[in-house]
Amino acid sequence: MLNSKNEKLITLVEKMPAFPKSVQQVMQLTSDINASAKDIVRVIECDPVMTVKVLKAINSSFYGLPQKITSVQRAVVHIGMNTIKNIALGVAAMGMLKATNKANFNTSDFLLHSLTTAAISKLLAERLGLSSTQCGDCFVAGLLHDFGKVVFAEFMPDEFKLALEKSKDQQLPLHQTELEFIGLSHSQAGKMLAEKWELSDELIDAIAHHHNLDPSQNVLRDCVFAANQISKQMQFGDGGNPLTEDFPEAISTRFGLSLSAMCEALGDLAAVKTEAQSFIHV
Repeated sequence: MLNSKNEKLITLVEKMPAFPKSVQQVMQLTSDINASAKDIVRVIECDPVMTVKVLKAINSSFYGLPQKITSVQRAVVHIGMNTIKNIALGVAAMGMLKATNKANFNTSDFLLHSLTTAAISKLLAERLGLSSTQCGDCFVAGLLHDFGKVVFAEFMPDEFKLALEKSKDQQLPLHQTELEFIGLSHSQAGKMLAEKWELSDELIDAIAHHHNLDPSQNVLRDCVFAANQISKQMQFGDGGNPLTEDFPEAISTRFGLSLSAMCEALGDLAAVKTEAQSFIHV
């Protein structure tokens, strides 16, 4: 039998909008090795609003393409199916955020943190030599890892505001103060949100356990954990958690570097921030 906290969380998550059907279909198709680019193009083009948003994002400075892309079909040729999936998901996720909320949670800073975490997560996946599909999934996991906070900001603003304030004032992990004032963490809310959006099991696990320091077989989770800390270390946006955690042994082993060494190895990430900002302003 479900306890009251889980019942409360289910109620909150159910109030969140679902992804557009077109985005859900794109997610399903890109995870199907037998799906063709033509199938994905057809799905997006059947959604005029999504088509306009995807083309606008593709033609932004985020991608810096040498020529204007005027069709989804041409976009797939130029930047690939997985990137199209990431764009569709990105514009859909951003469309769910309201400019203001009673929790005083800065959604603009939140988006910047989410997008930079996504981009860095993908960079880390590439360093590990993962497949293009896995690299794309790391981007998605990084983008959505904190979206449980959106549930709290929208539907439990008073409690979330208290959690944010205590986290900042006492330099405590936000997921810890969420448990105190809400009884649930944003990771738990994010897990249910990911399940509602019908994401893959690996993505759901990465979102649910992105603060877990125990060793994991899920490379997506490790990429998101590391990218989350790197984004915070670089002060790219603000997800509401004031603490940056050093890499635990399992993460250092995975990447062969500590947090500071990884930041140094990645070099100047200013372009990541600039590109994320341009995407937000699309």
